[in-house]
Amino acid sequence: MNVAVRLPGRTGPRTLLIAAALPLTGWAVHAAALHKRLAATKRDPLTGLLRRDAYTARARRLLSRHGDNSAVVMVDADHFKAVNDTLGHAAGDAVLAAFGFRLAAWAGPRAAVGRLGGDEFAVVLELASDRRAQRLEQLVRMLHTPVVLDDGRTVAVAASVGAAAPDVLGTCDLSALQRAADAALYDGKHSGRAVVATAAHATTPSINGRRAGRPGTTVWGRAA
Repeated sequence: MNVAVRLPGRTGPRTLLIAAALPLTGWAVHAAALHKRLAATKRDPLTGLLRRDAYTARARRLLSRHGDNSAVVMVDADHFKAVNDTLGHAAGDAVLAAFGFRLAAWAGPRAAVGRLGGDEFAVVLELASDRRAQRLEQLVRMLHTPVVLDDGRTVAVAASVGAAAPDVLGTCDLSALQRAADAALYDGKHSGRAVVATAAHATTPSINGRRAGRPGTTVWGRAA
């Protein structure tokens, strides 16, 4: 609430305007700080990618906007437990952070790029069918590039990639597309290539849009 204040000396319209604005300064600072805190809750602190809820909201908007010219891409890091067990959790965190950076760079600023949990990621982006294969091959190459740690050690990394497209499956439903992309990912697990989902992948049972039976789907009935 603004309070009228009589300042020393001459009081005119300009002086009163300054006085009326003074209380708003504190609110502006508070609002900016609140905005930053709210934005932070939408981001994974390790990778900087969107958390599940923020990713889901943005992904659905993109699918609605771009329809057949879009794609859902699921990514799992391969042999990630071995990195943690042999090199330590700090090295594992560095690998996840590198994957997050590479996914964001590959997808671009308009995409929805999320970390769903652990070493599992998802991307929804505008992607025309005639560029799909080339762009997915590019992503696989990026995710298979070794990660150099701060201490100079090099970590060999790999990832499995599955994709699903509305023009192939006839739906823009995020859960259905994620389920199909996840099933395609597991068809090509450790193969070093991206697999694009077919209609057969869309029939795979799921929990929250993830393939039923994958690690984490039996806990609280929620996919990891």
